[in-house]
Amino acid sequence: MHRDFWHERWDEGRIGFHQDQVNPYLVRYWSGLGIPIGATVFVPLCGKSRDMLWLRDQGYAVVGVEIVPRAVEAFFAENALTVKSRPHGAFTVWEGERIKILQGDFFDLTPEDVAGIAAVYDRASLIALPPAMRQRYAAHLGGILPGNMKILLVTMDYPQEQMDGPPFAVTEQEVAALYQENFEVKMLCNEDILSITPRFQQQGLSRLLEKVYVLRAH
Repeated sequence: MHRDFWHERWDEGRIGFHQDQVNPYLVRYWSGLGIPIGATVFVPLCGKSRDMLWLRDQGYAVVGVEIVPRAVEAFFAENALTVKSRPHGAFTVWEGERIKILQGDFFDLTPEDVAGIAAVYDRASLIALPPAMRQRYAAHLGGILPGNMKILLVTMDYPQEQMDGPPFAVTEQEVAALYQENFEVKMLCNEDILSITPRFQQQGLSRLLEKVYVLRAH
């Protein structure tokens, strides 16, 4: 998927992946990860997610990465956050009120960019990418993260032939294949949400499962 795809989605306002409310799985399961208050949490492909505000309000520092400038601008503007921006390598860094977003390509991140990260929250990254890019994403993430890492991962699973992604279907088997070399993978939740998501019903899906995992580095 080329970056132009995401620029067009934001320019046209086709951002159905954005949630106006804090993700309920984040609220339900985050405390179980045992991440110390004051630690830094990484949110890849963050868009303008309000989940970053929730994490900040729990006492964490937040680092996101987002390729679309419009999304980053909207996040700080819509939440009335004081922000400063500066160039930094391949990125423009937007930073204010304990939230920092690296505006640029996730695949340009280096270990130095995420040094000191204690955990990752991935609600909309893995499912935003087609299969070949998911492999590349997981490999790059594993290559840049510090050791002793925990990840809270939210995925969707449905018959892929019934709908074009994104969001893409990601099976339990694929999550294991992508991450089990470096992480212990444990499923926390497997919920059928088709009955409460009309836009996916309209796509003709016969089932739609949301699955939540915690990944702990070996």
